[in-house]
Amino acid sequence: MKLYKDIASFNEYLGLPKPLDNDIDIGYYDISTMRLKSEPVSIDFYRIAIKSNFIDKSVSVYDPETTQPVTAVFFNSPDVSNGWDIEPTFNGIYLQFSKQLIDKNRFLFKNYYNYGEHEPLLLIEKEEQEVRTIFALMLKYYDYKKDNFTVLLSYVHVMVSLVESFYRRQFSTNVVQYSPIVSEFQQLLTSYYNQPADQIPTVQYFADKMGLTSNYLGDIIKQITNKTAIENIHDAVIAKAKELLKNRDDLNTTEIAYLLGFDYPNYFSKFFKKQMIITPKQYRIQSLNE
Repeated sequence: MKLYKDIASFNEYLGLPKPLDNDIDIGYYDISTMRLKSEPVSIDFYRIAIKSNFIDKSVSVYDPETTQPVTAVFFNSPDVSNGWDIEPTFNGIYLQFSKQLIDKNRFLFKNYYNYGEHEPLLLIEKEEQEVRTIFALMLKYYDYKKDNFTVLLSYVHVMVSLVESFYRRQFSTNVVQYSPIVSEFQQLLTSYYNQPADQIPTVQYFADKMGLTSNYLGDIIKQITNKTAIENIHDAVIAKAKELLKNRDDLNTTEIAYLLGFDYPNYFSKFFKKQMIITPKQYRIQSLNE
């Protein structure tokens, strides 16, 4: 599988104009010059594409009889392969950023850049209009990047913030679509201590199990459950700790701490007290008295 390490080489492969800058590239698609079909390739930079009247025949759900064109935001990140077979009916815009640009301006780029490759963000008409308005301003300042780079980055920040807010809208309005993700997370969380634990559970652990990025999983969990993923995890750890403190009088608190995956018993005590106001020992005594 081919890896494109820079924007210029990928643009050449895709049939897009040469970028004006090695770190940021903005433009309109011209389907008359584009490669409309490709085996999976990967890129070593970040990419946002907004496409209208778009159909990709390579996706598993494609059905020539029923598939309808969409207007959506698509995102590609490094180390994720992606192939396509596109109907030549769409129009759209694209933004591409190097890792270096994002690292230098990390405060501008939040969770969305760590979502990885997932389902597209479907835009309603009002959202598409907002995105295209901001894009037109970005393109204006991109053409004069050397003199207006700060303004350009400001508009990029607005664009990213819009996309993040639109994703949250999609999470909240399509609860049925995301419920299986929440259910799988909760099932994995419930069964975590069915086997010996060498560490306390983390968001990254469950994200890896589910084939998602931690930020993407975290945003869905927070939107659907009204608690962050780590808050859900802490609730589960506390529930297991309370169960062991009540029912396993053959184990002291140090042994329970190790059983839960804590490296240090004193950290378990601090964690428990922060959540429950009292220490594990106090909770055990209280439970016995009850």
